[in-house]
Amino acid sequence: MKDWTLEELKEIINLFTKSNLSELVLENGESKIVLRKSDNVVNIVSQERPSIVEKEIEVETKKKEDDGVYITAPLVGVFYRSPAPGAPPFVEEGDLVDVGQTVCIIEAMKLMNEIKSHVRGKVKKVLVENGQAVEFGQKLFLIEIESNV
Repeated sequence: MKDWTLEELKEIINLFTKSNLSELVLENGESKIVLRKSDNVVNIVSQERPSIVEKEIEVETKKKEDDGVYITAPLVGVFYRSPAPGAPPFVEEGDLVDVGQTVCIIEAMKLMNEIKSHVRGKVKKVLVENGQAVEFGQKLFLIEIESNV
């Protein structure tokens, strides 16, 4: 059997996100992937054989880089910087964020999912425009980790 393509995996993750399932195990020949939901976040829990998932999709909600850490979209939806139209954004470039602080909302299937920071640092860059559709794993914010934060 062949490995899943990136497009097939994105579609599977999208359908899983929209479903009422809390866990999904996929097996395809030698490949095995376990998808698990927690607090409206889909995590790829295990994978027995490396494949395109590790190369093309950020498995966790962060990716360390030389210049900071990315907060990425844990689901497919519409990105909103503020809690309501006309309200100030949750965070601006230059703001300090704490672990657990809400940084944006992603609307998926008419549900508003608060996306929280998993790191403490300064918002170096907002990478998505308000109202823009985002994909699973898409980079939303670049957070600069500072030793004196």
